[in-house]
Parts: sequence; structure tokens; C-alpha cells
Amino acid sequence: MAERVPKSVLFVCLGNICRSPIAEAVFRKLVTDQNVSDNWRIDSAATSTYEIGNPPDYRGQDCMRKHGIPMNHVARQLCDSGTMQSALLPSALFQGEMLRVVARSRGSLIFIAGFRTISQTTAYLSSLLLTDIWVVSSLRLNATVTIWVTKEDFATFDYILCMDESNLRDLNRKCNQVKNCKAKIELLGSYDPQRQLTIEDPYYGSDSDFEMVYQQCARCCRAFLEKAL
Repeated sequence: MAERVPKSVLFVCLGNICRSPIAEAVFRKLVTDQNVSDNWRIDSAATSTYEIGNPPDYRGQDCMRKHGIPMNHVARQLCDSGTMQSALLPSALFQGEMLRVVARSRGSLIFIAGFRTISQTTAYLSSLLLTDIWVVSSLRLNATVTIWVTKEDFATFDYILCMDESNLRDLNRKCNQVKNCKAKIELLGSYDPQRQLTIEDPYYGSDSDFEMVYQQCARCCRAFLEKAL
């Protein structure tokens, strides 16, 4: 019997500290509860650099705790290589003691990554055909990994689900620069049984706005999972 290939989904919003990490956490809980977590690769990302390296908004974390849903994420950006080369590089954070590594391709610094050993680092970066690898420092941090990503997100994820029309426009613009884009880019709200297409940004709102985001994400993620199974 052929080995089952995991499906993959990337949840995206503007800053990756409110809506998309909530959606990611909700979906992780759903697939775990249905014993299909091994069949999925799940992540979330931002379309902007505003919050790179920051944890989820504390109000979102409080909301997830209230609903018994684990949340452990650090904001990262989904970006094209041109943006990446000119922007500040975020740190790579991993559970436990890690090596902080800078890699370079074609003369441009492109990301920082964290690995436990030199051999892991060189093997991974070599597989990406990257050059000029330096170990900058070791660190001990308790957070999930956050690295700069390139157009690979569009080529490696099956689904990229975003929160509003602005996100959708940004993603489609970036996707047009990718020759081998395989991702199906959609509004997460397109799966909402209540047909609320937009999941509004709660950043300038109150706890009730975060609760509304959670409820929308819960409805949409359930419907998406049912369709994707």
C-alpha cells in the first residue's frame, strides 16, 4: 500500500499574532481530536513584517485558554525573496538549546534558522542549495520555530487560507511571481456555514472581538476539514 502523503495548510493574516495563530491552533486541535494530525502539516504566517518574532496577542491566548486550546506560536512572514533580502532578519526560535545560523544564497542574506547540531544545519541548508553558512551563536529559548520563508510556501502548501480581502490580494500578487505555485489560495471564511466571508482583525477591539474570531475560525476549520478529508 502506498504511503499516504500528508496534506498541508497555511493560515495567513496581516501580522500573524491574532487571527491566523487562532486559526492554526483551532485546526491543530481539530485534527488531534479526530486522530488525523499525522496526515497534516499546519502553520501560519503574516503578509507583513509588523510583528515578526512576536508571540500571539495576549487576548487571543486568553481566549484559547478559555476554550482549552493550546497555542504556541511566534509570528513569521510569508514573503517573496525580494522583500526578504531587504528586510531585517528575525531570529529562529526552537525548543531547547539551538544554533543560530545565517545562510546566504547568490550573495544575499536570506534567513536565520535554528538547529540542534552543526550536522543537522549543514545537511538541511545543503539540501536547499544554499551557501556560506555561519554559526552565529547558541541560545536557549522556549518558543516555536520562526524563519523567513520564500516563494516555497506557495509551492509546498496545498492550501493557503487567509482572513480578509486585503490578505487575499497580497497573496495573489505574491503567487503571480511563483512559477510552480500549487497552493489553493482562499478566504478561510469561504468555508463558513454562516457565510461570513471576512474574519475581521480584532487587534483594536476587545475580548469579545477575539471570541468572535475564535467562533468564526472554529466553524470554518470544521467545515474545511470535512471537505478536505
